[in-house]
This record gives sequence, C-alpha cells and structure tokens, in this order.
Amino acid sequence: MDHSIDDAEDVVRETSSPLKDLSPQMERNPSPPPSTADGDEAEETDAIGDTVYSKHWLFSTLSHLIQMVTKFSEESDGQMQLTDDEEDDLCRVWDMAMDKDVAGFLQEFKATDILLGVIAKSTNPRLTEICVGILGNIACFPDTCLTLSQNEDLGAVLLLLFGDTDPPTLLETSRLILTCLSQKDVTSLWLQRIRQQMSVRANLLFIMSSSTNTDLLEKVGELVDKLFDLDEELMKSWITAQPGEQSDDGDSCLDLASCLLEAAKQLRSESPNGLEVYLHIMQLLTTVNEGIQMFASSEGPGKAIWNFVCEVVCDDLCQPNDLAVVLQEQKGALMQAFSVLQALYGFQGQSGSKDDTSLSLVGAILRVMQCQSDHKEDSTRHGNSLSKARLPDREELYNGFWKFTSQLSDIISTPAAHVVPSGS
Repeated sequence: MDHSIDDAEDVVRETSSPLKDLSPQMERNPSPPPSTADGDEAEETDAIGDTVYSKHWLFSTLSHLIQMVTKFSEESDGQMQLTDDEEDDLCRVWDMAMDKDVAGFLQEFKATDILLGVIAKSTNPRLTEICVGILGNIACFPDTCLTLSQNEDLGAVLLLLFGDTDPPTLLETSRLILTCLSQKDVTSLWLQRIRQQMSVRANLLFIMSSSTNTDLLEKVGELVDKLFDLDEELMKSWITAQPGEQSDDGDSCLDLASCLLEAAKQLRSESPNGLEVYLHIMQLLTTVNEGIQMFASSEGPGKAIWNFVCEVVCDDLCQPNDLAVVLQEQKGALMQAFSVLQALYGFQGQSGSKDDTSLSLVGAILRVMQCQSDHKEDSTRHGNSLSKARLPDREELYNGFWKFTSQLSDIISTPAAHVVPSGS
C-alpha cells in the first residue's frame, strides 16, 4: 500500500494549477501564487464548486503532506512531528471536507489514495486521526462514500485501525465506519468485510472493557448497536464466541455481555445517551435464542446484567419526585431497561422475587404509571397549554414492560408478613 504516496505525487503534479487563492473565510490563507492578467477569471476557476475554497491551496497542502511523509519515511525511524502550521492546515482540510463540493473535489483529486498512503506510513497519532477524520467527512455523502468504500485496501486498513491505541484515532475510525454502515448503497460491503475481519470483534470488545474515554465508548456502542441491528447472524456469532478461545488472529476471545456491562457502568453517570445505547444492545441480545441461553447460563453474565439494570432503574431513572417531563427525557432508557429485565426475569429475577430489589422495581413501575396518570390529568385541565410533544406515549412506554409488571404482580399481592419482618 506504500505505493499510494508515490502515485499521489504524480496526481498532484498533474492537477495542480497556479491560480489565485480565494479563501477569505479561513483564519490564515497560504501565500497566493503569482497574479495573472485575468485575475477575476482565475479566481472563479480556482474556487471549488460554489464555495470560496481554493483548489490551489488544497493542492499545495496535500502536496506538502505527501512530501513530508515520504521524506520522513525515507530518513527517520522515530515519530513524525507536525508543526503548528502543518496541523492547522490539515485541520482546515478536515473542516472543508464537510462541504459536499469539497468532498467531491477531493475524490476527483484521488485524496482517498493519498490519505490511505499517509495513514499507512504515519507514525504520528494526530496525523492519523486527522486523515481518518477527513475520510469520515468525505463519507457523509452517498456518492463519495460509495467511491471511498470500493477501495479494498482502504477498507482493510481502516478495520485494522481498531487495534490502534490512540483514543482520538479510534473515535474517528468508529465514526467513519458507522457513517459508511448508514449509507444503504455500501452497507452490505462493510458488513461483509467486518464478518471476514475477526479482529474487529476482539478490538471493539477490548475498547468497551478497558477504555475510560466517554466519547469513544459511546461511539463504539453506537457502532456495535448498528452492526447487531443490521446483521442478526453477526450478532449471534459474537455471542457464541467462547471466552478463552483463540480467534483466527491468535487473540483470546472476550465475553460480549461482560464487555457491554463494563462500558455501561463507565457511562452510567457520565453519558445518559451512551447508557441508553448499551441498554439497547443488551435488549437486542435477548431477541435471539443464543443471547437468552447466554444469560440463562448459571455461570453466565445474566445475574450481573440483571443487578446492574435494576440499579439503573431504581436508583437513576425512577425517583419518587420525578416529574413526567423527566420521564420523557428518560423514556428511551426506561423502555430498553424494562425490556431487558422482562427477558431476564424468568431465570434471574424469580430466585429473589421477594427481596428489596424486586419490591423496588414494583415501586418504580408504579411511579411511572402514576406519573403518566398525573400528567394526563394536567393535560386535560390545561387543554393545549401543555405541549403534547413533551408527553410520553403511554402505549410506547408500557410496551417494554407490561408483561414484566404482570410477572411481578405476585409481589404486590403477597401477604405483608412475607415481605415485612415481624414486629416491624
């Protein structure tokens, strides 16, 4: 893949044009080339599409990047250093790539091959992060995402980057792959690659089990959630991989549910959105027999998941004084949590169905119902003064746990002597 840098040098020489720079929105423009007689015409030709971004400046920046990486790889074995000006220029390219015209122009300029070559040769984590970030912005548009995704070498390198140790690089790689999976024209291509590259599972689970970076854990969770939602067979294969077994690349397999639990614990107090994502992944695991069997195992992670989700519901999501608007904000997490508890109740909750945890769950469910009833009455009294958009959908909210409530109903009807110590 090193040939990408050398080929890219020819691309730059073939397409560069000594036209006047026109980038007034940038904080610092590069020095303009010599002026031409037809200045206005040159400025118009130099602009990328309908933007004010300069082709010449972009050519110059990428040319310098190629020369810098090539020279370093030939002369040094240490870590490459970026000057402040070099980093600023590359970050401007990163920002510019959010524009559809610029993204298309970068593709025509074969920037994908250039960035692939840089990533392959880079020894600087910040440089790798920026290059992957630029590719992530290019992938936001269907046409450019399709072209980028068809590059087999790039696809292989990006999946291998999940084994990197730099959190910002991992974050941008996760964002890029998630963006590609969200583009329907290339979804199947990326799913096929991920199925074939077994190291993806091991690397993502390692991140979930060991990272303390909130942003990274949340993005990795979104990626895994998307993968499982798109490909049930992939999810089953990740569930059934046994801890301690050697994967194809020689790494020891990690336990999926335990890794999910570690990430969820990390996000519990720091990222409600991230916690909801991991609760949804757990809920997805309960939709297949392989997942249920894993949770039902006497030595499996089911009990630990049950205890954690109970704590989240009783201690975080359903407080006695919570208003309906608070429940609205937490509706997604509540729905996922009750769905998981409903699935696990048969073999995790029954053994302790009359302990304080189960009673707390009943109390949480009753508070949700009571809050719904109170808010409905307020809405009736005040007419349209309460925005319906802020009200939780009763049917939607109850759908995740009505069966679970009926399963626990025996606790409500249990004689007081069985649940309250005598003499109290």
